[in-house]
Amino acid sequence: MAGNLSFDALRQQVEAGSIDTVIAAIPDMQGRLMGKRFQAEYFVSTAWQETHCCNYLVATDMEMETVAGYKSSSWEAGYGDYSMVPDMATLRQLPWVEGTALVLCDLVDHHSHELVPHAPRTVLKKQLQRLEALGLGTAVATELEFFVFREDFETLRDADYTDMTTISPYNEDYHLFQTAREENLMRSIRTGLQGAGVAVENTKGEACAGQAEINVCYTDGLEMADNHVLVKQAVKEIGLQCDRAVTFMAKWDTDAAGSSSHIHQSLRAADGTPVFYDAEKKYGMSDTMRHYLAGLLAHADDVTFFLAPYINSYKRFAESTFAPTKAVWSMDNRTAGYRIVGPGTASVRVECRVGGSDLNPYLAIAAQLAAGIKGIEDKLELEPEFSGNAYEAEGVREIPRTLRAATEALRNSSMLREAMGGEVVDHYVRCAEWEQEDFDRKVTDYERRRGFERA
Repeated sequence: MAGNLSFDALRQQVEAGSIDTVIAAIPDMQGRLMGKRFQAEYFVSTAWQETHCCNYLVATDMEMETVAGYKSSSWEAGYGDYSMVPDMATLRQLPWVEGTALVLCDLVDHHSHELVPHAPRTVLKKQLQRLEALGLGTAVATELEFFVFREDFETLRDADYTDMTTISPYNEDYHLFQTAREENLMRSIRTGLQGAGVAVENTKGEACAGQAEINVCYTDGLEMADNHVLVKQAVKEIGLQCDRAVTFMAKWDTDAAGSSSHIHQSLRAADGTPVFYDAEKKYGMSDTMRHYLAGLLAHADDVTFFLAPYINSYKRFAESTFAPTKAVWSMDNRTAGYRIVGPGTASVRVECRVGGSDLNPYLAIAAQLAAGIKGIEDKLELEPEFSGNAYEAEGVREIPRTLRAATEALRNSSMLREAMGGEVVDHYVRCAEWEQEDFDRKVTDYERRRGFERA
């Protein structure tokens, strides 16, 4: 259930006056949608073929700073243009915005006419092509958690993000009465996304006051990443319309649980047959699944940055919070970083629980696939299953606890350099380095409160 609007249907609706705006968007390095709003008549006459954007859009930080040290774009090179080429299969009408359609674009170097290698959509496409060469496809679903507040975005910004009030006063995990308080927002999100071509399963309360989760249906890796960024955009925009602020920070408050983006993943043969399933094997886990999972574990450190890209991301990894601290696999065990779901059935799959809701889905899925492919290619043997409380386990593989550690693992990953290309890895190493450098030079509220008088 990809885009739900053909180009001919768009043209007809433009001529009828029911669509007057077309958004052309790319996902940036942070997984946000960037682009332009076109007058619809111009889009259907010209811009549907391509438009342009500054090449710094995939070489900036959260603040849109022109960060030094990127090979792909710089002041010295003049910050030129890339071409945005609409993927018309993603064209859809947005029910929550009057008279508006949206299409996602690929980034193309308009000199070489090649896909920009470090653009997130390209990074994922490369791994999907590697899988296709093995005769395999993907079935992926990302879960998204977020917090909802009584206040709107402007109110919280004016208050410097202090005195925030969650929409509910207590834990609302699966709580139907409590979530009735936010149903006006959640219903608008579900129906809006469904109307935009994203097949929604459900929304529910999560394990903290004000925390919510949205689940959408499984699909292939690229469409899931596209859906993921559209879900985040919809939640924020509809929240704005409902005078509610929302956040996808991995850890918005010291005392609150973190917000995750679990990645459920399995592989399919060309005919759609699940290749992770073998009824004759323990738990129904085929040899291919065991090799794939072994790759995820062997290269767990390498891919951590793509699952936890910010300083704040690492605050989420805390014991007894349902966020993992150990990169081990276990059967239906929410204390482990990698949980096996649907054992003994054709739906058997790996749930990576490491990622936070702040991840970029294109990069996170691509990194998971790269590690899994390496496991398949090298026929890696799967380590024994972990049982028990992983939080208390000693002598097992830890998830890197700092951005610095994850950055070094990324820098030194021969697997990712082989899978993605050295220049792509170096691009994201620079992204990670700058996140750390920028934080290291800032004085925080914590430091002032602790040291202003007493130091």
